[in-house]
Amino acid sequence: MPIVPALNLLQRASREGYAVPHFDVWDIATTEGTLEALVELRAPGIIAIYSAVFQGPTARGLVSYVRARAEEVPVPVAILLDHGAGLEECARAIRFGCTDVMFDGSRLPLQENIAQTRVIVRAAHAAGVGVEGEVGHVGEAGDMDQRQGFTDPEEAVDFVLQTGIDYLAISIGTAHGIYRGEPHLELELLREIRRTVNCPLVLHGGTGLGGEPLQAAIAAGIAKINVSTDLFLSAGRRVAEASWADVEASWTNDPTFFQVSATIAQAFRERCLYYINLFGAAARA
Repeated sequence: MPIVPALNLLQRASREGYAVPHFDVWDIATTEGTLEALVELRAPGIIAIYSAVFQGPTARGLVSYVRARAEEVPVPVAILLDHGAGLEECARAIRFGCTDVMFDGSRLPLQENIAQTRVIVRAAHAAGVGVEGEVGHVGEAGDMDQRQGFTDPEEAVDFVLQTGIDYLAISIGTAHGIYRGEPHLELELLREIRRTVNCPLVLHGGTGLGGEPLQAAIAAGIAKINVSTDLFLSAGRRVAEASWADVEASWTNDPTFFQVSATIAQAFRERCLYYINLFGAAARA
């Protein structure tokens, strides 16, 4: 199936009350596990590649691989630069074949964030590429304790209108990485933003929130949820456990590269299956 811009997927999710899963990948094994899950559950999905990859030599090859494989599967898939650092990096992602880019200007003063995002939107839209922006700031675990960086609904409206972004990442109590203590989502703030902003909304920091808060966020208006940390931690744990399996298990004590790759792909598949079902995205392809 041809790859598609993420906005096509998110607009339907907004109308029908589910969330499109955003899964970060790093290589062939993580890509294959993710695609297997999407195909198995007949779900749309966004395969994301983190900004750091685009600062190294493998980005073009990885995007090309993801594109080629996504075009072969029978479900709609978008390919996103995750947390792009600026115009140059976003332009590189567009040139390499991403359908979408996320520019993270959330640490900047609002007007500077608007100005830089507007430039990226113009360049991306000229190439037929969608753009995710962020207003408010989703920080690392622990940053949200004092409501730091929460999205202001009025600023969100101005940001969307002045930049022309396609979908908006907001801060309502989530954080990237592993939470310290129990996170609390400001669902009423989310509902207010949903009432005032006329584009799909994105929740970063899906790892560790738990099923009920994530489903409550979807019910309140979230159309895309990002998951990364949990996938990579799960794969790491699975490799560590398999490496020490006894000789009667499927592995020996001297695993091969191919066994490691297959284990990583399987771990990604299983965790992606969990989130696809949780987000209500199964059978939506």
